[in-house]
Formats: sequence, structure tokens, C-alpha cells
Amino acid sequence: MGVAVAAESEKRAAPRLRYNSPLVQVILIGFVCFCCPGMFNALNSMGGGGQVSKTASNNANTALYATFAVFGVLGGGIYNLLGPRFTLLFGSSFYVLFAGSYLFYNHHQDAKGDAFNITAGALLGMGAGLLWAGQGAIMMSYPPERLKGRYISIFWSIFNLGAMIGGFLPFGLNYNRPNAQSVNDATYIGFMVIMSFGSLLTLALLTPDRVVRDDGSRVTAIRYSNPFTEGWEILKLFLTPKLLLLAPACVASNFFYTYQFNGFNASLFNVRTRGFNGVFYWGAQMLGATVLGFLLDACHPRRKVRGFVGIAVVAVFGMVTWGGGLAKQLEYSRYDLPPELDFKSGPEYAGPFILFVCYGLLDAMYQTLCYWTMGALTDDALALSRYAGFYKGVQSAGAAVAWQLDAHKVRFLVQLLVNWGLLVLSIPLLMLIMKDVKDSCAGDAPLTAESSAKDGETAKETV
Repeated sequence: MGVAVAAESEKRAAPRLRYNSPLVQVILIGFVCFCCPGMFNALNSMGGGGQVSKTASNNANTALYATFAVFGVLGGGIYNLLGPRFTLLFGSSFYVLFAGSYLFYNHHQDAKGDAFNITAGALLGMGAGLLWAGQGAIMMSYPPERLKGRYISIFWSIFNLGAMIGGFLPFGLNYNRPNAQSVNDATYIGFMVIMSFGSLLTLALLTPDRVVRDDGSRVTAIRYSNPFTEGWEILKLFLTPKLLLLAPACVASNFFYTYQFNGFNASLFNVRTRGFNGVFYWGAQMLGATVLGFLLDACHPRRKVRGFVGIAVVAVFGMVTWGGGLAKQLEYSRYDLPPELDFKSGPEYAGPFILFVCYGLLDAMYQTLCYWTMGALTDDALALSRYAGFYKGVQSAGAAVAWQLDAHKVRFLVQLLVNWGLLVLSIPLLMLIMKDVKDSCAGDAPLTAESSAKDGETAKETV
């Protein structure tokens, strides 16, 4: 009898594929990001956006992440005002324009092409800020507490499947061009078609009040916000101690892309092999997110302990990976590059390829940990949209700096050491956040500067 009851209870607890279930909505936002940011990542991971000169790409990405930093922070408030469909439709539409600017640059590698590329980058930064704030709110607030890590890993796997499949576009369409210096027009057109589909897919998302968990609870009550409230709540984020402790991790989580794509992938491999490498870089992210997501949900009954285990795994793997990166970086420099490697180069290709895959694994594990940590602070959908905006805004400010470092020809070795240093700095700060994480935040008020201070006093009294 006990076994039957347990089985029935487990059956009721299992997520069901209802259209208005959190799981289906997370899968949908996953496929939106599969088509838009996923294809963008495939494009960017080739280094230089697939162009012979990295300068245009560096400047476009600087403009992108500068506006992303602003609209990332504002994005959570805009999402709370406008809801998911309009916010995400508007935000995702600029990915198509950005890919189109590279198509234009293929034929106008002059001041006009540069201007279009930079303008498209700035507009995409605005759109991406809105898209990722909405994505963060959906991914962190919709799942039940016991499944947050798994839902994050499901999203991350679908999203990176897009980048992985997107990597086949430049590889396949440029396979017979081993000596080409930039990708062909068909590559950019393929990206634009897929991005357009993803933008339209945002219209399939439900509003949060229509999403129902398997236990019958709704994701959030209908609470319409207003511009004054959102502006004040966004300002308060920068006074909240736990979010300020998270800031170095936010910066670190995208800072490394410039080095990995330009200083490593574009510097060591030919065009078709960069696309091939990208397939496995993003495929490794699917594995990294899945493993760490399940670990954060299931390795121990207490959420705080699971968090510390996740931090330890990321710290150890990160130190080993960047250590391997340092050993390889000491073999070349920006002005002393080795002959370009092809995926058919044999044993000399294997080592750099494995290192690039490890970079992808570390990226997914690190960002899964960051999102899981924010999701452990509250279940409130409005608050989590702001947290996601804070995360992406600070992350993008760091990325804008990283792209300019490369644009100003900063040594690859210096870029690598800065990335490694940011990881080392962020680990103890994540541990400080984790020590106050509760096993459940159901019914808790969203995190504020005042509540963080109060939690700190309570923790002292408990000790």
C-alpha cells in the first residue's frame, strides 16, 4: 500500500507537458533563444563575426554590450510593464538586423559598412537586454523550487543546441573554401532566416498569470507595475548586498568570450574549422548545464549544501581549464601566430580543440550556477525579472570592456589572466551569498537592501 501511495505521489509530482505548464513555457523560451541568441553565438564564436578583420566585429560588439548594459538593467522593469510577448518580440527582432549588417559588410568593407555594423550592434544591445531579462524571469520563477536546476539545464541545453547547429552553417557552407578569409553570403542569410522564425515564436508564450504548476499553484498573481515603481526597484538593486556580491560573477560570465573567440579560435584555426569548433563548444555547454543543473537539484537534501557543492565543482574545473589555457597561450602571441590549424591537421589539432571544448563546458557550468543562485534568493517573478536584468546588465558592461581590450590590441596573455582573476575573485563572493540561502523561499518577500541587512543580523544571532 505504502509503495502504491508513493508511486502515485511521484506520478502527481512529475512535470506534465501541458501548454500552460512551466516546463512547456521554459522549452518555448529555450527555442526562442535557440533561434536568436543561439545563432548569434554561433556567428560570434567564429571570431570577427566570420570576417577577415576583427576590428569591425570588435567595435560592433562594444556598441552592442554598451547598450546591453543599460537595457539589461532596465529590461526587467520593461518586462514587468509590457509582459512577455511584446517585450520578447521587440527584443528578438534586432538579431536579424545584426546578422544582416555582416551580410552588408561582406560587400561594403568601408566606412559605410562599419557604420551599419556598429549601429546594428547598438540596436541589438537594446533588444538583447529586453530578451534576456524576460528569459531570466521565465526560467527562474516558473519552475517549482525542487526543479529549478533542471529547468535551467533544459533551457541552457536547448539554447546551446541552437549555437551548436548554427556552427554547422559556416562549417558546411564554407567546407570547400579552406583558404577563405571570411564566410560567404549564404551563411549570413541562413542565420537571418532562423533568427526571424525565433522572433515570431515569442508570440506563442503565455503571460505569467496563465501558467499553472502541476500542484495547481499559479506562477504569479496578476500585479501590474508602473514606471515609477520599476525605476525605484531597479535603483534599489544597486544597494542590495547579495546582488553586489554577485557583480564580479556577472562580469566574469561573459568577459571570456572575446579572448576565447578572437584570441583563441580565430587566431589558431582557419574559417571552416572555427565553425566546426563552435559545434563542439556549444555542444559541451549542453553537457555542462545538464550535469551541474541536476547536481544543484539532487546531490543533497539541503539547498545551501547543494550550492556549495556546485561552487566547488565550478572552482576546481575553472582552475584546471584556465591553467591549461595559460600553458597553450605561452606558445604564441598576438604578433607571433602559428600557422592556422585545420580540423584535418591531426594530433596538433587535438589539444587546442579539447581546450576550446573545456572553455564551453566551463561557460555553461558557471552561468548555470549564477542563475541557480539568483533563483534561490526568491520565487517572485517580478523580482526575478529585475535580478535577471541586473545580471545581464552588469555582465554586458564587462563584455563591452573586454571587446575594447581586444580592439586596442591588448596582449592575449593579459586577457587570459584577467579572465582567470575574475573567476578567482568571484568564487569566495558566491560562497558568501550561499551561506544565507534557505531551503525554501516560498512566501518570502523579494530580496531588498533592507531585507539583506536583516538576514545578515538574523544569521549572526543564529550563529
